[in-house]
Amino acid sequence: MMGIGYIGLPTSAVIASQNIKVLGVDINPEVVKTINEGKIHIVEPDLAGLVKKVVEDGYFRASEKPEKASTFVIAVPTPVREDHSPDLRYVESAVRMILPYLEPGNLVIIESTSPVGTTEKMKDLIETERPELKGKINMAYCPERVLPGKMLYELRHNDRTIGGIDKASTEKAIDFYRKFVEGNLYPTNARTAEMVKLVENASRDVQIAFANELSLISDKAGIDVWELIELANKHPRVNILRPGTGVGGHCIAVDPWFIVSDYSDEARLIRTAREINTYKTEWVIDKIKQKAAEFEAEHGRKPVIAAMGLAFKPDIDDLRESPALYVATALKMQGFDILASEPNVHSTQVNGLNLTDWKEALEKADIITFLVAHKEFKGVKISGNKTVLDFVNTGYIAG
Repeated sequence: MMGIGYIGLPTSAVIASQNIKVLGVDINPEVVKTINEGKIHIVEPDLAGLVKKVVEDGYFRASEKPEKASTFVIAVPTPVREDHSPDLRYVESAVRMILPYLEPGNLVIIESTSPVGTTEKMKDLIETERPELKGKINMAYCPERVLPGKMLYELRHNDRTIGGIDKASTEKAIDFYRKFVEGNLYPTNARTAEMVKLVENASRDVQIAFANELSLISDKAGIDVWELIELANKHPRVNILRPGTGVGGHCIAVDPWFIVSDYSDEARLIRTAREINTYKTEWVIDKIKQKAAEFEAEHGRKPVIAAMGLAFKPDIDDLRESPALYVATALKMQGFDILASEPNVHSTQVNGLNLTDWKEALEKADIITFLVAHKEFKGVKISGNKTVLDFVNTGYIAG
């Protein structure tokens, strides 16, 4: 398993739980050390116990270097550059790392979100560097589609799309996933499988953009967007999603750009959805600054602002592409007094922000901004003399 982060680690643990020996490879020595101690470095329900068991049972270990294996799974990040083009350095680096260990008949699977054609490009790279392996390596693309907080269940039960560079590769990859996946396995080709992953997340992004745009319109119209959506969803064929601070995470905030980058003339709706969701985060910042200015005008001092939640979604510790973290960091850099709180992160500092206990933040702040709907914040009581901006409908109780 090349990469043992948010996807690679739980996937490795699930595979190892089937009494299959797994080597997790990561370039971070601290991650390797943590795993080999039977511990974990991310927050995911039930993962700690599973990793501890499979490590103690001898089916899972970690290393900074790969070894010979029958199957190589690549689960490394694929970020976007500043111009929104995909950055495949980590995927290519992982392929180059396994090059010396490949043997005829091996199966190489890419799970990392990738632009269409990536699996074929990595096949060409392997055959260029190791020409003796031409036509002798099976390669396939199989995108993950798991929800943080429910990974262990979804890794086992979600349906998977599996696309090989040829029929034999597809069949071999399906045989591999059958060892630990109970969901349906749908065969296709590598290019279609790559696009399936991008389309799934672009679809979600477009739907969230509609909800976020509704929140902007509702604010201007003086309408409660949460009531609006609840009532509209009473229609049997309407299902509007929940607006929020923006869109974050390793998939939805990134993957649509892969389509836009390669098909810029055609992907007009997808591009607009990305722009709306990005704008929503800037709109949140402006709303907070507006309330801060009103407070200063009334009280003659700058307010203390609580940024409640920094993760990209509720009840996890994942900060990747988080709009909430962006909001808190941007306000801090602009000179505002920010009490940043993230109950799922157990360090003292994140991204230059000193973390404050969430209850202490609520008590000390003049302006409370709910940026993520963590379970700790649901129905919390707020004293009547505080200004509250609830961007995620926590259902807090005033007074």
